[in-house]
Amino acid sequence: MINQIKLTETILYVSDQAASCSFYQKIFRKAPDLNVPGMTEFNINNHCKIGLMPNHGIANILGRNTPHPDSGTGIPRCELYFYVNDIQLEFDNAVKSGAKLISPIEERNWDDKVCYFSDPDGHIIAFAEPIVEKSNHG
Repeated sequence: MINQIKLTETILYVSDQAASCSFYQKIFRKAPDLNVPGMTEFNINNHCKIGLMPNHGIANILGRNTPHPDSGTGIPRCELYFYVNDIQLEFDNAVKSGAKLISPIEERNWDDKVCYFSDPDGHIIAFAEPIVEKSNHG
């Protein structure tokens, strides 16, 4: 186990930083903690941040060593899998926020109840709750 990691920040490459910022403000129901040209960040908790970086910004950093991020817009390139306390609340909020429904709330064979959405760039957002085992006492 790597003991040096103190914080995880997942950065999504987006085609429109302002539109993605607005979308995630609705999904997270909070303002971004940082919102400057080239980077938006949402502190999810003490150990997790979600960042939004414009495709052209990361392309400048990566140079010609990788395909341009614009070529992947609309293709699911990652999944944000959030364990939540109330999956129905998050499902309803995602629908209201304009997220594209991919799969409704269902019990999955890995013992989670999960629903899937996509954001404006095609990144997948999953909200999950562990399935509570049913008692064998009748």
